[in-house]
Amino acid sequence: MQGPTLEFSAADVCPPGLPDAWRDTLAAQLAADEHALGWLSLNLDGQLQYADSLLVLTDRRWLYCGADTQSCRSWPLRSDLHLKLQDHAGVGSLELVDEHARLARWRYTLDRHAQALQLQARHDSLRQPSGDLPPEPSAGIPAKDAQPPRTSSLFRLWRFARPYRRQLGIGLVLTLISTGASLVPPYLTMPLMDDVLIPFQNGEPIHWDLVTLYLSGLLASSLVAWGLGWGRSAILAWVSERIGADLRTTTYQHLQQLSLQYFGGKRTGDLMARIGSESDRICLFLSLHLLDFFTDILMIVMTAAILMSIDPWLALATLAPLPIILWMIHWVRDRLRHGFEKADRVWSEITNVLADTIPGIRVVKAFAQEKREVARFREANDRNLAINDRVNALWSLFTPTVTLLTELGLLVVWVFGIWLVSRQAITVGVLTAFLAYISRFYVRLDSMSRIVSVTQRAAAGAKRIFDILDHVSSVPEPADPRPMDQIRGRIELSRIGFRYGNRSVIQDLSLDIAPGEMVGLVGHSGSGKSTLVNLICRFYDVSQGAIRLDGIDIRQYAISDYRRHIGLVLQEPFLFYGSVAENIAYGRPDASRADIIAAARAAHAHEFILRLPHGYDSLVGERGQALSGGERQRISIARAILIDPPILILDEATSSVDTATENEIQKALDNLVKGRTTISIAHRLSTLREADRLVVMDSGRIVEIGRHDELLAREGAYARLYQAQLQGTLPPSRPVEHPAHEADDDSDS
Repeated sequence: MQGPTLEFSAADVCPPGLPDAWRDTLAAQLAADEHALGWLSLNLDGQLQYADSLLVLTDRRWLYCGADTQSCRSWPLRSDLHLKLQDHAGVGSLELVDEHARLARWRYTLDRHAQALQLQARHDSLRQPSGDLPPEPSAGIPAKDAQPPRTSSLFRLWRFARPYRRQLGIGLVLTLISTGASLVPPYLTMPLMDDVLIPFQNGEPIHWDLVTLYLSGLLASSLVAWGLGWGRSAILAWVSERIGADLRTTTYQHLQQLSLQYFGGKRTGDLMARIGSESDRICLFLSLHLLDFFTDILMIVMTAAILMSIDPWLALATLAPLPIILWMIHWVRDRLRHGFEKADRVWSEITNVLADTIPGIRVVKAFAQEKREVARFREANDRNLAINDRVNALWSLFTPTVTLLTELGLLVVWVFGIWLVSRQAITVGVLTAFLAYISRFYVRLDSMSRIVSVTQRAAAGAKRIFDILDHVSSVPEPADPRPMDQIRGRIELSRIGFRYGNRSVIQDLSLDIAPGEMVGLVGHSGSGKSTLVNLICRFYDVSQGAIRLDGIDIRQYAISDYRRHIGLVLQEPFLFYGSVAENIAYGRPDASRADIIAAARAAHAHEFILRLPHGYDSLVGERGQALSGGERQRISIARAILIDPPILILDEATSSVDTATENEIQKALDNLVKGRTTISIAHRLSTLREADRLVVMDSGRIVEIGRHDELLAREGAYARLYQAQLQGTLPPSRPVEHPAHEADDDSDS
């Protein structure tokens, strides 16, 4: 029921995204000239029970309509009103306060938090002296991404073109010369007409020497224009392909350096579309259309200069439609760039549907949701069709109008030129040359106007790519990385805290893990276990405090160097498309076959690998679909064993397999943890009995520390967890928690 903040009035039938249940109620409450500037669909009441209600900000007041739609309350806008947002344990709270008291408080689940932030920003903007309201971003689109693309985005591509500036210079010189050569033939038509053909019609013999000279000049200029045009096209195409390749590589490289927090808010299909189709569009623009654009400008400028030199008055008549065409180009450009930006976003939605359903096709078929997914795709495709129809409608009106203006300009030249010939102000040859030049002039002008569409598409693509390149990782590299010498494996957490957005996930947590010690993390789902592991791996950086490795803050190490000393085994192991050996050696690509087999033996994976059709060279399929869950897990353990890390992190490594497979995996883990500092998350508490210490977490804090028997004797939080699991009231395993989204899970504690 949530939607973006939009501006509408009571006269509107149904504002986009507004729940139908509130339409009539809101229309009845708003005055005729009152405008709603933003709204928030609430889903909790004062007792934190699910109940629907609506909060609306107008240009006059705050308006709240509860579950009983017959009664609404309002608070007039005043300069002393403030809107405060808080969150705790997965629940957001929005308070309206003045200088003396709290006037109202509303609750909602945190999936509405982004909309609440927009509403708060909208209210704050009303309190600005100027009273100007910032533009409201579209639904689900960050404010930065919602800004229309600017053609200036294309100029930022110069950083990728700079290494090829020599080739670009040669290409531009060839363009200049070839354009000049293409303007020679119309100029030679003047002496052909005035010195050869017209005298011949008047009874004089044809001067074949002149004919040969002029025709040779025509042939030579055509050959020169052709040769230079071929050379410049080849050079600029070569450069543009390399610029496109560098752009894709740089974007992907930068994407790899961003933190998990960035990927948590992005769709896979959208990122694929940006790196793939957007860079291809830019490459096509650079290789073809940009060259045509420069050629058109050169042709127009040089033609105008030649026309002015031949006859200024006739030239002015020729250029009369030019200001109107230039104004139309500017007018349509502003509208096209908005349309193309929307089209790009909708195309990303189509790619997102494909990226969701193709990897998840087994789930789609298992729940018989093929029709639903087809409907999702059709809906996105229809939105894409509607946006492109609007853009095409504008473009289909623009291009014939430009053509009409060029035809009218040609007609003006005919009328004015015939009048000048009749008054013997110019010769027929001059008029013929003018007509030849003006035809080329208007053809180039029409071509340049058509490039507006391609330019705006490329600008939209460049903006979306630079949105990635401009993003700064929330886990920055140190300016002067500290070298990593011999690692002992002592981990110290000193009063650390972590916030995911406005949600506090880890609070004032301290823990000291000795080298070679095995520590088990236990607690309810959402207590902060996996978030703590993510902080130790430096997938995120702590908001306060510090994490130290052997007494040194981990933020002083280069990220890649630091993570090479950590072995990570996840609940849901991810295998890449390739062979078994390639997946085991992923962390050490130069490993020998003997080392790979030794790691597989230690992980109790060697036997089942030999039973595969091609042994270690067998393909595992995309994401390891050709293997069972237990087999994938043992390959991931072998992958961790092969890099021989001093620190090992196990995140629910045995929670999603059967008992027999768990025993095999446990044997492999026993081989893996020997002599390493190990942090293990397990929901099956029985698997952590041999841990040196158990750390019990709740709501982002440590509530108990001790061995299994000690904690049972205390009859505290651990004992309650253990008894609940024995009695079957606590599920033996938890839902899959991807590291990138653990902060969302923790907020529900």
